[in-house]
Amino acid sequence: MSESTEQVQATDRLWQEFRQGPFPDSLRHATFGDTDVWLVELDIAGCVLRRLDDGGPLNSENSVLLQSRIEDLNRVIPELNDPVATQYCERLLQLAVLVSGNPSVSGG
Repeated sequence: MSESTEQVQATDRLWQEFRQGPFPDSLRHATFGDTDVWLVELDIAGCVLRRLDDGGPLNSENSVLLQSRIEDLNRVIPELNDPVATQYCERLLQLAVLVSGNPSVSGG
């Protein structure tokens, strides 16, 4: 099953926004459970790069990792008090959901 042109364009746009935007100061020492936010970001970015480089679906290991990170973001976003951090994490979540190829995982 191939991605729609809209999905590809949305992924490209969000990826460019992600790459150009700074990591919010309020998230520098934030954690999800035992995991630092920067690691969640790093895992998602790695999956996005793999997806963009390969041009096909993620392998099962990366799909499981991405799903876990989507769940992390769905748990933490409602708890954020900084609008910049919230917007950043929501964009990261949108990107992760698009790359996962399963829009039903967004939970939001």
